[in-house]
Amino acid sequence: MGGEMRPYVGRFAPSPSGPLHAGSLAAALASWLDAQAHQGRWLVRIEDVDAQRCDRRWVEVILGQLACMGLHPDAPPVWQSERTALYDKALTQLQSAGHVYACDCSRKVIRAALGAAAPSGYSGETIYPGTCRQRGLPGGPQSAWRLRVGCATTPVVIDWTDRRLGEQSQDLTHAVGDFVLKRRDSSWAYQLAVVVDDAQQGVTDIVRGEDLASNTARQIHLQRCLNLPTLRYLHTPLVCDDQGRKLSKHLGAPAAEVDTPDRARQALQACAHTLGLHLPTELWHRSTLEEGLTAAVRAWHSRWAMA
Repeated sequence: MGGEMRPYVGRFAPSPSGPLHAGSLAAALASWLDAQAHQGRWLVRIEDVDAQRCDRRWVEVILGQLACMGLHPDAPPVWQSERTALYDKALTQLQSAGHVYACDCSRKVIRAALGAAAPSGYSGETIYPGTCRQRGLPGGPQSAWRLRVGCATTPVVIDWTDRRLGEQSQDLTHAVGDFVLKRRDSSWAYQLAVVVDDAQQGVTDIVRGEDLASNTARQIHLQRCLNLPTLRYLHTPLVCDDQGRKLSKHLGAPAAEVDTPDRARQALQACAHTLGLHLPTELWHRSTLEEGLTAAVRAWHSRWAMA
């Protein structure tokens, strides 16, 4: 963070594509606990830039689940869909600095250019071959905008330290390639929106599930291109199903049941166990939810508090 200590601000940023399940609830709790352990602020941001996947009716459900768990944000939630002016401004800054270029390639065109031996990066993503890098397209309604990520002779390698996973490194050029910031349908990509929002909200610390660790290098690189502070990161263990797969909405993970004090306390116990907080078993039988949260904050502070 450039040596400048800023007041701790954390956040939880759910997508309103369904209710919170056990995995997303654990991520919410972890980010809240870290903020509490560092006497910081905790924010909730609704990540709804993907209009096809999101439904506003789920927002009330998600906020209700958080409230039932005693997880209350320190400011009203903000919505990404209402922040497009911020993303436009950031893209203009990147355009002026020559960090981005217009691309009119469809997925079909990219697959055809790569052929059968298409290289894959993280999560099976196809690495863009750089078709439009030197074309100098002016950009338009049917153009995407991609961030330049080094070249074969001068790759961009990002090193960072994760508070749980330790020293990390990613060769962005060869593992990811030039990635999209604004899509051909004019929708904003997650990477740009999250970096801009975190900076605008003064976020200092990201606590989220380990499945999102592979996004970190992209976000750090984008922060640097925009002259924004680099954040601290902690990626937490995932909640998996009986087949070892991460719980997710598209696999039909059931909603977390927290609508009664007993269910909320049971959910807190399960989340605490997932996060490695081995609190006494008897605590959950004789304590209120508030007492359980207080004990969880103490346990988190003992394990993860920063000097």
